[in-house]
Amino acid sequence: MEVCRKQVKSDSEELLNRFQQTQSVRFEVFSSIWREMKFSQIFYGTTNHEKRVFSRLVLDTASCYFLPPFSFQIRVGGLYLLYSLYQCQTASPSEQIRLALRDWEDVMKFKKDAVDAQHFDAVYILQQLIFCKAFHFTAMPTLLVYKKKRKVEKSVLCEEFIERAYRPQELVNVEVLEEMSNINEMYEKMKTSVMSQMTAQGDSSVNLIRKDLVSQLRSTVLDFYKWQQRKDRVDEDEDSNEGTSSQQECSKRAELLASIKSKAFGEASEASKSRRHRQVEIDSAVVGAEPASVSGRTRISIPSLRTRTNENIHIAGDAWKEATKTTHINRLATLDSPSEDKPKKLKRFKW
Repeated sequence: MEVCRKQVKSDSEELLNRFQQTQSVRFEVFSSIWREMKFSQIFYGTTNHEKRVFSRLVLDTASCYFLPPFSFQIRVGGLYLLYSLYQCQTASPSEQIRLALRDWEDVMKFKKDAVDAQHFDAVYILQQLIFCKAFHFTAMPTLLVYKKKRKVEKSVLCEEFIERAYRPQELVNVEVLEEMSNINEMYEKMKTSVMSQMTAQGDSSVNLIRKDLVSQLRSTVLDFYKWQQRKDRVDEDEDSNEGTSSQQECSKRAELLASIKSKAFGEASEASKSRRHRQVEIDSAVVGAEPASVSGRTRISIPSLRTRTNENIHIAGDAWKEATKTTHINRLATLDSPSEDKPKKLKRFKW
């Protein structure tokens, strides 16, 4: 199924690219493009055991367009795409949309921006997904699998869909600053002339003109540009450090394995658990020999239990003689006399 991920991603980007060209965020425009591309047929051709897996793959691929760093229009298109795919999937019960808890704040912020901009169709679609319990809240954005590769290939984001970070510099240029300065001066003159006739001199309640508006705007844009440059530099350094750290980690692991192997082959093999309590004596000639001869197997004669008992137990005097004698037991009990065994007979009387 992972082979189909690239094809699903390319089709989704084609759909969102057409939606971006319309410069609209209406669901009616998106639905017309959806029907024109016959995008609902993406679920056709899957067998019964592949329906759920393919639905999960399609929803996971489309969910990334609903989250930052994409522009607002692309995020609206991603929301419409998720809703349409969720309603058109063939799996029963319907597969849910995987959403990490850390991304829920971005979703709520997106909803607030849509309400402020009065894009109520996007708000309605989001509320419908929440009402249908289409979201599956998880701890991680992707499903973790045991024995998976550490370094996962990062998907390349479409640059056309990403919101431009240099938009403030493009909007606030030299010509705009000059024009704003001229308008601000004219407004200040008109304001002072009108207020001088209506109110007393020195009244601070009507002093609503910001004299240093242009200079403050220019300094703010420059500060933002410097901060952006520093952030880009830090991100590049982190990427390079991540690559070097992974190489260092691999080298450290290799060195650790080599040291463990050298210790394992250098030390003598331990005795088994059943023989650890026994003390093995090695001749001085064997100790002075080469390590190869020591590591070889040697046959050890173990004394019998009777010999070890005689060596460890010492009995003095006549008790030793009695202990060494063998005891013959003929019988353990004597039979009772026949008279005692025979029960007494009772006389019977005739009636």
